[in-house]
Amino acid sequence: MDKTIAAFPKNKFQEVRVGIREFKGNDLIDIRIWTMTQGAEAMVPTAKGVTINIHLLPELRRALEAADKALKENKML
Repeated sequence: MDKTIAAFPKNKFQEVRVGIREFKGNDLIDIRIWTMTQGAEAMVPTAKGVTINIHLLPELRRALEAADKALKENKML
């Protein structure tokens, strides 16, 4: 399966895309920066991102929740 689940703007020229990918028989979560290059009609993926096995999603979720909590405790959100 190769499917984009969500996307949101990072800045004027880039966006972050979250997707589910399959590579060499492994199901992966891919969080990657996509950018518009000169002369291109569509955005292309950059090397900036992270790809992890889908079984690590609970750990990623916990890490993001901990970051959210820390930001709120420090009144950054």
